[in-house]
Amino acid sequence: MDKTIGQEFMEKTKYQYLEESDQQKGLPQPSLELEYAKDGTLIDLPKAEDIEVKPLDLREAIESRKSLRKYADKPLTIEELSYLLWCTQGVKTITSRPSTLRNVPSAGARHSFETYLLINMVDGMKPGLYRYLAIEHKLLEINTEHDIANKMSKSCLDQIFVKNSAVTFMWTTIIYRMKWRYGERGYRYIHLDAGHVCQNLYLAAQSIDCGVCAIAAFDDDEINNLLGLDGEEQFVVYIGTVGKKIE
Repeated sequence: MDKTIGQEFMEKTKYQYLEESDQQKGLPQPSLELEYAKDGTLIDLPKAEDIEVKPLDLREAIESRKSLRKYADKPLTIEELSYLLWCTQGVKTITSRPSTLRNVPSAGARHSFETYLLINMVDGMKPGLYRYLAIEHKLLEINTEHDIANKMSKSCLDQIFVKNSAVTFMWTTIIYRMKWRYGERGYRYIHLDAGHVCQNLYLAAQSIDCGVCAIAAFDDDEINNLLGLDGEEQFVVYIGTVGKKIE
């Protein structure tokens, strides 16, 4: 019986099929962060150590976690957004390897993700698409066209809470960061890493009275195109909406 695509993927990414990786060949590793135009519009984010959130017991956060698709019509503060970015992809240190150590685990500390944001309601910020520069802890403005939220919602199969959220997180992978070390098996690891990141978003959101809904249903080609990604070397892996809980 012929294997399905999924079965074939799991079979051919077993260790026994792995070839020599580019790391083993001595090839230089890819950059830790995607390059960007230095003349772009950058927004400084409050430092993580200066942000105060309410104390929340870990067990309480885990047991009360659930997916929310309806949110209050209230914005996040820039401090709250900074806190969520720090908890999900914040860089604690850069090692001599070099690699980044962050607040989430990643296979081999490869951290292949770049974080894009659809900002709908954040105090003092223009709605639109932004990219998180994790090493600098800043935001880079990407697209603030008036209808970008509608386009993003449409690319997520018309799930309206994408544009009704305060912020929608989109995690894209620079796949070569992972493949450089792990070859084709790296495709498995990016999906595991995405789970680590999104779970941190769920738990961190609890301490600022927000809810989250993870999304894996989207038109890959359409959303990659909206973000200006080629869909092969960089592509969207996972999405999460965030908004204030309805009291």
